[in-house]
Amino acid sequence: MQVSVETTGNIERKLSITVPAERVDGEVDKRLKSMRGRVKIDGFRPGKVPMSVVSQQYGDSVYQEVVGEIFQSTFYEAAEQEKLRVAGMPKIDATTLVPGKDLEYTATFDIYPEFEIGDISKMTVTKPVVKLAAADVDEMIETLRKQQQDWKEVKRAAKEGDLLVVDFNGKVDGEEFEGGAAQDFSVELGAGRMLKDFEDALTGMKAGSEKEADVTFPEEYPAENLKGKTAQFTLNVKTVSAPSLPKVDEDFIKKFGVEDGTSKSFKAEIKSNMQREVEQRVKSRVKQSVMEGLHDLHEIDLPTSLVEDEIKQVRSEMEQNSQGADMSSLPDDMFKDQAARRVKLGLIVGEIITKNKLEKDQARVDDMLNSLAASYEDPQALIEYYRSDLQAMQTIEAAVMEEMIVDWVLDKAKVEDETVKFTDLMNTQA
Repeated sequence: MQVSVETTGNIERKLSITVPAERVDGEVDKRLKSMRGRVKIDGFRPGKVPMSVVSQQYGDSVYQEVVGEIFQSTFYEAAEQEKLRVAGMPKIDATTLVPGKDLEYTATFDIYPEFEIGDISKMTVTKPVVKLAAADVDEMIETLRKQQQDWKEVKRAAKEGDLLVVDFNGKVDGEEFEGGAAQDFSVELGAGRMLKDFEDALTGMKAGSEKEADVTFPEEYPAENLKGKTAQFTLNVKTVSAPSLPKVDEDFIKKFGVEDGTSKSFKAEIKSNMQREVEQRVKSRVKQSVMEGLHDLHEIDLPTSLVEDEIKQVRSEMEQNSQGADMSSLPDDMFKDQAARRVKLGLIVGEIITKNKLEKDQARVDDMLNSLAASYEDPQALIEYYRSDLQAMQTIEAAVMEEMIVDWVLDKAKVEDETVKFTDLMNTQA
């Protein structure tokens, strides 16, 4: 087999490969002979079909099959011979594809980029620092009360925070439109689930009252036929209910697993839970800061095929997260930036692991698995499930390796503490 390699770009390479005819034709003949005893052709007894007839009938298809396999096997033989680290699948172009002659083809592909890990000491990693105050705990308890609230009908005018049951009918230019009418529809004033004009019109109304109101749809409204239009709504309020928050008494407290039902124990439990949330969110934010720093510190040529494969993965994940919505018609450019970022970080992290000989820390894997299982009713069952499922365990091992990468960076980078309020930390997307 003859091989020559050409550099056609920073990371693009082109192999020109010649495979001797004997290798191709020999495999074709071998397969045709093995078929002779199995093929059925009219006019011949099984096993008695002349080779010339078998070759005439099946020669072309067997040749194509063999060539396809030889393309794949010889390409990787050639890449290994030339010590090329192939990234993704090559583009194959046959230059000579004739039975009886040497097989000649070119393979164009990207190789993994070679680069040095940047100066980590130039990185600045931001670490949020949160001090839980008594007011934070009290606010969390209020949130829990709201989650348990009931509604009681009132005779007064509706105000923010109230729950209304309404009938409405809307028209644009005198014509009804899809979604513009409903009966016994619940609206929580101030929740922001309805247009502001709609909620403003309901504010101040009482049960049994009716009114006409103009509601303007914003220019960015999803429905094209309603963008920027003003609709005339007939509003009929059936009931107005005010929120009724439960008392923080023994019964309420015990619903959250605090057996002694005391306010002191309840606050201690809430604070402990909040602290765990803080630790997890801080860890996530620090990891995000580390990955952003690594991404910005390096300039790398990215193999096109790896980015294209990752685009498919990002698209698939978005479809799953949107409950199976078909995104096949969306252009690749919508997913390209995110895919390229993932590929780049994957290359950087892989290089850090290789150059620093980072290996799986089994003790940390065990600790993470035990920590994950601790929140389940039957921790041991979850541990056994993970240990019996290779793919599930790989997710734990990958998470541990990410932590090790973060620790490695933090040991070398500049770390700046940033004082953050609990609510701000929780409300910021990490």
